[in-house]
Amino acid sequence: MKQTIKRLIPKPLAPLVHRIYYFPIDSFDRLTGRRDALTPPKRLWFVGDGDFMKIGRRFLAYFVEYGGLQSSHRILDVGCGVGRMALPLTSFIGSEGSYEGFDAVAEAVRWCQKHITPKFSNFQFQTADVYNKQYNPKGRLQAESYRFPYADGTFDFVISTSVFTHLLPAILDRYVAEIARVLKPGGRCFGTFFLLNDEARRSISEGRSRMDIGSPFSSICCVMEPDLPERAVGYDEAYIRDLLERRGLAVLDPVRYGRWWGKDDAPAFQDIVLVEKRRQ
Repeated sequence: MKQTIKRLIPKPLAPLVHRIYYFPIDSFDRLTGRRDALTPPKRLWFVGDGDFMKIGRRFLAYFVEYGGLQSSHRILDVGCGVGRMALPLTSFIGSEGSYEGFDAVAEAVRWCQKHITPKFSNFQFQTADVYNKQYNPKGRLQAESYRFPYADGTFDFVISTSVFTHLLPAILDRYVAEIARVLKPGGRCFGTFFLLNDEARRSISEGRSRMDIGSPFSSICCVMEPDLPERAVGYDEAYIRDLLERRGLAVLDPVRYGRWWGKDDAPAFQDIVLVEKRRQ
């Protein structure tokens, strides 16, 4: 029923309807004490279905197991949202480490600034006023030329979950270049994608995929909804590997393919790609 309602909502209105739908639920949870101070209200959850806190904890385990994340690392969260990755990290990052996150959704960033930073001073958040048709239609900055507000070689570890899956080619190229710029040599980025390879394309064509990312947008990518292509973007896997290599980011195989195209034993819904910045 919930999914049927979602399909009937005009895409540009989806964030507003989402807030209205969850407002009474959030109010009830707050009045009855069912939600603690470090759990964001549901109206700010724009990261898909599932248990918000449980997913964050699971990804923290992947950051450590797959990416070698350490408690002393300086971390950047690209598209931090309302802190799904930041919240579990508060119990992992030590006093020598730090966290920076930015997002185009100002309300989500304000929640993090108000509820997380006062308790964890080494966790900082800022708004990137980047134009986004769905989430920040009044944004002043163009994503294709956006410069991350950090110096070169600042971070040991960059997180980019459910970000590349919404970026069109020119913006994707810019964000990959910026991630490479702010990473230290030897630093790593943990990113998620919808990768189009032979197996994924076959699953889509046979109707087995959970995401119908089959509408061509360009020679290197397909989208799920041509009228709102940023909603879900899949890229040719060979192109992504080449793009990362051109930016000095070595793919650390294996790629951990996701459940989105029917791989039921996958660790996550999207495909997990880990890269390391080459040392000069």
